[in-house]
Amino acid sequence: MINIILIIHVLISVSLVVMVLLQRSEGGALGMGGGNSSGGLMSGRAAGSLLTRSTGILAAAFMTTSIVLAILAGASSPNRSLFENAPPPPPEQQEAPAEPARPTVPLSR
Repeated sequence: MINIILIIHVLISVSLVVMVLLQRSEGGALGMGGGNSSGGLMSGRAAGSLLTRSTGILAAAFMTTSIVLAILAGASSPNRSLFENAPPPPPEQQEAPAEPARPTVPLSR
């Protein structure tokens, strides 16, 4: 299940990068979509609207798959902490309890 969602997540992320790169930048230098062509199927405004809407949908899908993957990864881990269910140390490393140290100076009464 996690592998299928992970593959979908990677495909969405690559598509999201492509959509962002296709959009016209504020400076107009890097954008490949919606150039100054007068012909074509869509006008510059319609292409910009379609790219913006597609980017929003892909971003929502990316966040959804990220949250689902985080939940599935957390649910599949058997231990919640490294210190829970820790094995006891081997017998040769177990030390006998030390006797408390006695003060070297007499205590005042």
